[in-house]
Amino acid sequence: MGVAVIDFERGAARNVHLQSIPLKSHGSFTQRLGAIYTAVDHLITEHAPHEFAIEQIFMYRSPESSLKLAQARGVAIAAAVRQGLAVHEYMPAVVKLAVVGTGRADKLQVQHMVKRLLSLSIDPPADGADAAAVALCHCYRRTSLAGVSAPEVGVGKTAMQLLAQSRYRRRSR
Repeated sequence: MGVAVIDFERGAARNVHLQSIPLKSHGSFTQRLGAIYTAVDHLITEHAPHEFAIEQIFMYRSPESSLKLAQARGVAIAAAVRQGLAVHEYMPAVVKLAVVGTGRADKLQVQHMVKRLLSLSIDPPADGADAAAVALCHCYRRTSLAGVSAPEVGVGKTAMQLLAQSRYRRRSR
């Protein structure tokens, strides 16, 4: 499982915490779920983030793997909600598009871009890079859509809303 905490200010991202947490050593599947909850809860307590972002579920080849992924996401989300964080979910293709520029990027491309965008001196672990990519995607989308959700109504806001919506629809097909 990958986790990442980043600071994002004025368009610049800074790595605070990035790691890949091995779960196989925790025993049974239910014990691993407990380890996920504990790890996420601890990181939220330690770093006090303002928001929580996670990848949306996608179908694996096997339904059993998809169910296990859903349960793992559920306990991570439960830890975030318990701590009072807003939860934001992103499809993997949306994350890859935001960070790499293509929704079909592979893990090495994501790792490379996360390393560059966060100015890391070494290659991040694959799962940690995925988590950092989700965090970066969330930050980019929040800042690019900040003007859209502004309370003022006017021509500029309406034009921005239409541009953002049409752009998203065109790329999501």
